[in-house]
Amino acid sequence: MQDDDILAPRGSRSGAQARGDFSGGKARGPIIDQEGNEIRPETVEPGFREFRFEFGKDGQFSGNPFGNLTREQRILRLEAIAKLLDVAFVLPGTNIRYGIDGLIGLIPVVGDIITTAISLWLVREARALGAPWHITARMLGNVAVDGVVGMVPFAGDAFDVMFRANMRNVRLLRRWLDKQPRV
Repeated sequence: MQDDDILAPRGSRSGAQARGDFSGGKARGPIIDQEGNEIRPETVEPGFREFRFEFGKDGQFSGNPFGNLTREQRILRLEAIAKLLDVAFVLPGTNIRYGIDGLIGLIPVVGDIITTAISLWLVREARALGAPWHITARMLGNVAVDGVVGMVPFAGDAFDVMFRANMRNVRLLRRWLDKQPRV
């Protein structure tokens, strides 16, 4: 690798491009080992495969960061997250269920911000599944009530345990989806 490869201004041709170092029609950079040393291409063993991250329109990482899930898998994931947030555990000796929303909410302000952000992500996923504005508006209302009342120390945490905004939101989404025709 030469200095002009690193110092080439944006939009100009790099030293590799100017020298005509191309592989399969694409510009190719040097091969680097684990220690950061450059390896000459002729010394690479036969069968060597490149490890490449391609971002962008057609790259490997251009789609959903959680993989290409079916609609039903996405709904099941939302339900699992809502259960984890709202009803994952049982208070010993009682029938009261709570989730990590109630536990994280015990951390003043920061905990409520974190759980509200996760709840908003669930609403965003519902919107991505095609939920109409009136469903997402109700879901946002549930998140807002949960977030605002949850800011009140202790009483807000008790409210979080009883209100279960995420379970309500998933139930809203599931009811709407059940009314939609199957394609």
